[in-house]
Amino acid sequence: MTLKEYIIKNIDSEFEGDLPFEFYSKKFKKGAIFTEFEKIEKNGFFLNKGIVKIEIQSKNGLIILDFFFENSFFAPYSSLLSNSHSDVCISAITDCVVDVIEYKALQKAYKHSLLANKLGRIETEKLYLKKVQREKALLTKTAEERYLSLLNTHPEIIQQISIRDISKYLGIQPESLSRIRKKIFS
Repeated sequence: MTLKEYIIKNIDSEFEGDLPFEFYSKKFKKGAIFTEFEKIEKNGFFLNKGIVKIEIQSKNGLIILDFFFENSFFAPYSSLLSNSHSDVCISAITDCVVDVIEYKALQKAYKHSLLANKLGRIETEKLYLKKVQREKALLTKTAEERYLSLLNTHPEIIQQISIRDISKYLGIQPESLSRIRKKIFS
């Protein structure tokens, strides 16, 4: 799905014409880095194709904060919004095609475009809800329940994301995830 198709389907079904901000498409190979630790990010991304992960460094190693799948926006938001060094690394789990949106162009569009404002508000609300649901799941659900929920919403995760990465996202050891998978699939 293109960015324009996404906007028509999810933001404004009557939208016609050009988008109120410029963007360009770019391909990234599996393993490519979108945003490195300590980089000041100037762009947001719309994921047309592929899967992306966002990692943060903890005292115990890298933790995966989130996965992003096709037809979603992603960025190192704290870096982008505060013009500060990124505390996360964003990389491609699979080959990806993204639309790159310069943050300055989006800010400029917010000043004159209802569509840009609506897009920003709706996507911010979606991101907030996603983060709240993840936080609640980490606090109230078992690792098995979180894994089953992830499988339910993104069944492609089994084929395309390593057990190591899934376990980092769930906050458990790979051996624990293997036991959970054996229990579920046997």
